[in-house]
Amino acid sequence: MVLAIGKVLFQYQEVAAVFAETRAAAVDGAEAVQVDYAPLPVVADPFTSKTDKTLLRPDRESKTNHIFHWEVGDKEGTARALAASPKRIKQRLWFQRCHPAPLEPCGCVAYFDTMGRLQFHVTSQAPHVYRTALSLVTGIPEDKIHVISPDLGGGFGNKVPVYPGYVCAIVGALKIGRPVKWIETRTENLTSTGFARDYHMDVEIGATADGTITALHVATTADHGAFDAAADPTKYPAGIFGIVTGSYSFPVAYAEVDAYFTNKAPGGIAYRCSFRVTEASYAIERGMDILADELGMDAVELRKKNFIRTDQFPYPSALGFTYDSGDYHKTLDVALEKIGYTALLKEQAEKRARGELMGIGFSTFTEVVGAGPSKHFDILGIKMFDSAEIRIHPTGAGIVRTGTKSQGQGHETTWAQIVAEELGLDPQTIMVEEGDTDTAPYGLGTYASRSTPVAGAAITMAARRIREKARKIAAHLLEVGEGDVEWTDYKFQVKGVPAKTVTMKEIAFAAYTNMAQNEPGLEATYYYDPPNMTYPNGAYVAVVDVDRETGETKVRRFVAVDDCGVVINPMIVEGQIHGGLTEGFAMAFIQEIQYDAQGNNLNTNFTDYLVPTSLETPHWETGNTVTPSPHHPMGAKGVGESPNVGSPAAFVNAVIDALSPLGVRHIDMPLTRDKVWRAIRDAEVKKKA
Repeated sequence: MVLAIGKVLFQYQEVAAVFAETRAAAVDGAEAVQVDYAPLPVVADPFTSKTDKTLLRPDRESKTNHIFHWEVGDKEGTARALAASPKRIKQRLWFQRCHPAPLEPCGCVAYFDTMGRLQFHVTSQAPHVYRTALSLVTGIPEDKIHVISPDLGGGFGNKVPVYPGYVCAIVGALKIGRPVKWIETRTENLTSTGFARDYHMDVEIGATADGTITALHVATTADHGAFDAAADPTKYPAGIFGIVTGSYSFPVAYAEVDAYFTNKAPGGIAYRCSFRVTEASYAIERGMDILADELGMDAVELRKKNFIRTDQFPYPSALGFTYDSGDYHKTLDVALEKIGYTALLKEQAEKRARGELMGIGFSTFTEVVGAGPSKHFDILGIKMFDSAEIRIHPTGAGIVRTGTKSQGQGHETTWAQIVAEELGLDPQTIMVEEGDTDTAPYGLGTYASRSTPVAGAAITMAARRIREKARKIAAHLLEVGEGDVEWTDYKFQVKGVPAKTVTMKEIAFAAYTNMAQNEPGLEATYYYDPPNMTYPNGAYVAVVDVDRETGETKVRRFVAVDDCGVVINPMIVEGQIHGGLTEGFAMAFIQEIQYDAQGNNLNTNFTDYLVPTSLETPHWETGNTVTPSPHHPMGAKGVGESPNVGSPAAFVNAVIDALSPLGVRHIDMPLTRDKVWRAIRDAEVKKKA
């Protein structure tokens, strides 16, 4: 829905578009618009939506508030295994509604040039998909649409959907015949653009008495708001939630998700995660800690006992994924060594003897990134692959164009490094260009940590195509047969004659001046359709102290050990991890988009929806292990979303571990001071009773 027609479904839904020469005049015009509102019954949560007779979307063929039911796994086998399990836990976990809140909100400029082409500058994470979608919606031929995505100021999934402001700007430019700009306010961003999470997950795990897991069942009730904002692939309406078995060897599992409409803003955004993986990771990592509590086992011991072993890879999970590689035991051991786990356990025992609340929390997660493969994944039916075009100039400088779009991930550095590594060139002379549909090859954009696993692979393969052409030119320059030339130490040499070499820079010049019978030029394009996704993993450890009198939690230490396969640029990986951990910290302790019973948004600006600064953010300690992906041409897996996926559970597990002597087993995020204080008080009252 672009503008509401006859019925408003959520607070701040767009009902009219006003065009003016200045922003102030537009604001005055908007205030002059009179809307005749009449109150309607409110459906404020998915459980009410499930049972309420109020129909929110009569425009749909299905006359119900139920959007979809999705399931995967062995339903009957899981039920039997759970029933036969000597130990069994069941817990409802809620991952609260939150917002990606990029540093800069959404915006666009639309105009039709003298040739009648739509020039559309927009903060899009997937400009090519925008071009196709706009053509399908407006009827404008795709060759008459030019989408340019500039520096975005952050995205985190918030800038994947097409929003009403974009469509109104295009229609305004078409009708008025003048350029139209729309830039949303922070309140508009926090109240009407796509939201994330809002998953109510019933997690049930079975185990033997010694802690061997036997079965997993997760039933989820999802609040998608008034419209489904998710860009989930057609076959996966609940995204990649099937990764909920995590790093563990479950013999049988079953997951199901039911989504419902409510009178809230559109939900379903994959906020810095691959289509619901953050929710899935939180579910299994909290579930494993609750199981450890039930069994009276150490959380580390339980995890190690049930990890997928290195000799089991490639590992077919109970829910249909094939994990590519990993060494979960090693990654956790590195984290335990860095944090000093044995000493921490001793310190914790001493503090507990004094009545102090100290907790140690773990998250040993597995992520799934790199959507495609095209045989499984699409957006609007467009198969998910990605592309790269590389052109080397006569002087050895070059340009690489891709279908991705950086929002601060450092593609300008990473893509240049891949080309330089493959071709033996100076990365400083490799220009990177993204976000322009007139010049970049068609690609599906940047989200779901797909840049390095998919586009990075396309760049690698395109560079290798160039290298094969360069081999022919090298053979001509070295006056030998092509089979006598080998690539070694970033140059071509005659086999067995190290003194006879030629560099790629020399070959580049020859490609335009001395190419013999070879085709002139040195360039290549590659469209990469991955055979599988990649499965980065990590072991995170949080150490917290909780003030018994105030409920305040202090994160004393946090160690993050990631395995993202082969690392291209360690500094960029470090930056990605720091940013993701900070977002995970925010969700764990301070962020929630709240609604009252009447559907009013209570967090409309950064006064009410807090973004942590350097003052609140803990100090991050990082480490890594490396298990290359066997099917990626560079062995890389991707890392940008892993810290956001893995960290919330580590924080929550640490706080619950601190409160476990009081009998507290679970508290839903965010773990605000007030919420933790009340849990302490309630537990103490219960003990006295």
